[in-house]
Amino acid sequence: MNVTTAVAATPWYREPWPWLLMAGPAIVVVAGFITLALAIRSSDGLVADDYYKEGKAINKTISRDLRAQELGYAARLAPAADGRVQILFAGNSPTASQLTPTLHHPTRSGGDHVMQLVRTEPGRYAGSLPDFAASRWGMTLEDDGKAWRLTGSWNPGAVDATLGVIPAKP
Repeated sequence: MNVTTAVAATPWYREPWPWLLMAGPAIVVVAGFITLALAIRSSDGLVADDYYKEGKAINKTISRDLRAQELGYAARLAPAADGRVQILFAGNSPTASQLTPTLHHPTRSGGDHVMQLVRTEPGRYAGSLPDFAASRWGMTLEDDGKAWRLTGSWNPGAVDATLGVIPAKP
């Protein structure tokens, strides 16, 4: 004798398993649209628009670093509370009437700030700091003729920054 039991037929949408199986792909589709919206709304922004030319000119840059090392230049950036900044040279110092420091934003070239510092006394240059975001900044200090340069990094939360040259590798 065959005994069959009648199973009540419920519609598929009342079962939990189809919904559980569809949840993963649905989440991936939503995440894809969010990623697409972020990619369209924001720009990657190269730090240097002409990176190829800069790569070819790296030897000129290194020679400017070495020239600063030969001249014995080393400097310290000392910000003041009133929004001004001073560059103090230790040992040898340039005789130029003004210097050009550039604060390089870590990721956006449009966020760079170029300043002009005027010589106040031998070994000391002063100028105003622009308004900028508090983060770690790369810094380049050079004369107007671009004969030498000092490099370093500065965090506005820190008291000061030391600028020096990257030693040449043998």
